[in-house]
Amino acid sequence: MNFPLYIAKRYLFSKSSNNTINIITIIATIGVIIGTLALFIVLSGFSGLRTFSIGFLNTADPDIKITSVKGKSFLFNAKIKDNINAQSNIVSYTKVIEERAFFEFNKKTHIAYIKGVDSNYTKVNSIDSTVYVGTWLDQKIPNGAIVGNGISNLLSVGVFDFLEPLKIYVPKPGKGYATNPTDAFNQIKTQPIGVYSLTEEVDKKYTFISLELAQILLNYKPEQVSAIELKVENLKNRDETIAALKNNLGSEFNIETREQLNAVFYKMLNTENLASYLIFTLILIIALFNVIGAIIMMILDKKDNLKTLYNLGATIKDIKRVFILQGFLLSLFGLFIGLSIGVILVLLQKKYALFMITQHLAYPVELKLYNVISVVITILILGYLAALIASSRISKKLVE
Repeated sequence: MNFPLYIAKRYLFSKSSNNTINIITIIATIGVIIGTLALFIVLSGFSGLRTFSIGFLNTADPDIKITSVKGKSFLFNAKIKDNINAQSNIVSYTKVIEERAFFEFNKKTHIAYIKGVDSNYTKVNSIDSTVYVGTWLDQKIPNGAIVGNGISNLLSVGVFDFLEPLKIYVPKPGKGYATNPTDAFNQIKTQPIGVYSLTEEVDKKYTFISLELAQILLNYKPEQVSAIELKVENLKNRDETIAALKNNLGSEFNIETREQLNAVFYKMLNTENLASYLIFTLILIIALFNVIGAIIMMILDKKDNLKTLYNLGATIKDIKRVFILQGFLLSLFGLFIGLSIGVILVLLQKKYALFMITQHLAYPVELKLYNVISVVITILILGYLAALIASSRISKKLVE
């Protein structure tokens, strides 16, 4: 057996004659265990929140979105249709119209967006699954509207209220000032038939109506749209699909992925995850000062033994390696215990929902190999550095 490793294991697992050193070693081990546990739980929690949040984006936003570089709208002609149909990775597409509008219901007002969608919309986005009151758009109700929970609360809008319509206004296109305010806006009267709930931001932003009704409101032509939203069969081949579309459609169109549409949100998630990792790593570094202290105390306690080892032929380098390995093994032991507890807690949370955000929503966590590897590498590197710092106190003068 390797000589320094053998001595390190003996020193680590055998009790010292000085009870204070035993207590310090136990405290250092507990510190590593708690630090490991905290870091793993935080990373798993943020992974769960990321998956949970991205789930909302997958519901509301398409895999690919095509918009015009110039202007708010474009004509969906045969060229665009043929190019989309030519891509085998595209399983479905939908035509949409988005425009900022003024909403009025029973003398209450709100400014938000209309989103005119066709019958194929639910094959691309599953927003219809978030409707909790009423129903999704129905061709049998051509003036139907699906309002967000936030808009519903602001305007006190219910469903199937036949006495009061939800009025939607948009400015008429043109230049100069309007001499008559009543002629300055296009108006439609809609019938709320459903209320959806996704996120607070989306709930206050969008009201869904049929594509045809949106075209009437905006004076659009039948083939005039704001965007084309696409669903792909395989996300791994999405970049190839986008490259082909860009090559065929030319520079007149802007083609973006879901991640690009929500670039700020993804950046915020990554920043928060990194910040949390760095904060808890800093706490872990502070905890590892106990490891340094424990090893230094052990060096002083074993001073006579070290002199004996030195006289028997052990070099200063060998003696240093003893305590480097001791600190590394202590960190490894704490890592194993802390990580095991962390994995068990994450699995219990996923299965039994021990911690709740709301009465019906458990705190989301994800057990990912990436998080396990991150914690293992962090603890082992910091543990090794702590042991290295402590062993630097050993010199020839100490053992002579």
